[in-house]
Amino acid sequence: MTLSRRMFALGALALPGCTSLGLLDAARDVYELQPVSLPAQSGRSSQSLLVLMPTAPAALSTDRILIKQDPLAVAYLPDASWSDSVPQMMQSVLIRTLASAGRIGFVGAQGAGPVPDTVLLTRIDAFEVTMLADGRFETRISCEMTVLRDRDQRVLGTRRFEGALIIASDQAGPIARAFQQLLDDLLPQAATWVLARAA
Repeated sequence: MTLSRRMFALGALALPGCTSLGLLDAARDVYELQPVSLPAQSGRSSQSLLVLMPTAPAALSTDRILIKQDPLAVAYLPDASWSDSVPQMMQSVLIRTLASAGRIGFVGAQGAGPVPDTVLLTRIDAFEVTMLADGRFETRISCEMTVLRDRDQRVLGTRRFEGALIIASDQAGPIARAFQQLLDDLLPQAATWVLARAA
């Protein structure tokens, strides 16, 4: 997991009839979740796999880290974010994890590479932190994946992948590490399942 820090500065603004507003500095820690490197496999095929941008609810289609204090309330960590929106970040880690196995000739995003033989659709249903009654926090990822054969749109398989991890802290660092730990477990499972249908 890579941590970087982005600094944003809002300069002085001159408005008619007003003096400058001064200089406002804001800082936000930015976290980037990493793919999993799979053991290299023999028998590389000539197949190509298109990994489409995952779909997600509006509350998750952002680079903010979602915190739920109750089922109806949505909030975000104020001083931290992901390096990309959750769908973009998931697409990136999926592509890099699948490609690392060396099983498929080409794995990529839309607009790059050859006409695909198979397509991976992903729906993200949860990528969030929930406050529990005992004061601890549950990080949870849940997504459904579908592999299609491109030429006739035949569904080759659909499966849900999900996991949860309880942590004691609501700080961005431990939360990001918990999400990485969940991905370290879920990505190899998902990649093995996808490759069995796409390779």
